[in-house]
Amino acid sequence: MSDNAIPMPSRRALLGATGRTLSVSALAMVTGSGIAGISSAHAADPSQDVDILNAAIALEYEGIAAYQIAATSGLLQPAVVEIGVTFQGHHKGHRDILVKAVETLGGTPVTEKPLEEYAAGLNVASLRNQEDVLRLALRLEQGAANAYLGLIPSLGVNFHQVAGQMAGDEAFHAAILANALGEPIPKAALIFG
Repeated sequence: MSDNAIPMPSRRALLGATGRTLSVSALAMVTGSGIAGISSAHAADPSQDVDILNAAIALEYEGIAAYQIAATSGLLQPAVVEIGVTFQGHHKGHRDILVKAVETLGGTPVTEKPLEEYAAGLNVASLRNQEDVLRLALRLEQGAANAYLGLIPSLGVNFHQVAGQMAGDEAFHAAILANALGEPIPKAALIFG
């Protein structure tokens, strides 16, 4: 894994849950609606937490890769690359916290995929300019915020706060990206979740 990554693109497109690839929307369905046997009733089962946390780790790997791809794409202005590198650092911090949680529960954290796989899943070949990159990043960060909010009822109580904190980080990223794109402030309350 490269520590000089910077991308802004994806984070939602691919999610590995115990070796399987899921979309962020699939993760939200799994965690939010009890599909695949994961529900708040199973939160006391550490193996359920390991599966969910591994899906979140895979999401973080995708985010890290997306920012790396964006940073090296040549499509971004230097100031935007700097912001992306900062966001990527947040995602690396999330990954590290989640990896430690999985290991503490006696599980094996999922591993990072090759950068090329993330690039293909994100369809980075379609990105033509900075706005394309920022729109992809916005979509992915919004999805990540929603995914983390969806994790909370499915995880054991010990992980509620960290999932909430990570959702807050993702929402912050989304707000910065939306502002950079000149998106209007949403009129309705409860923007995420």
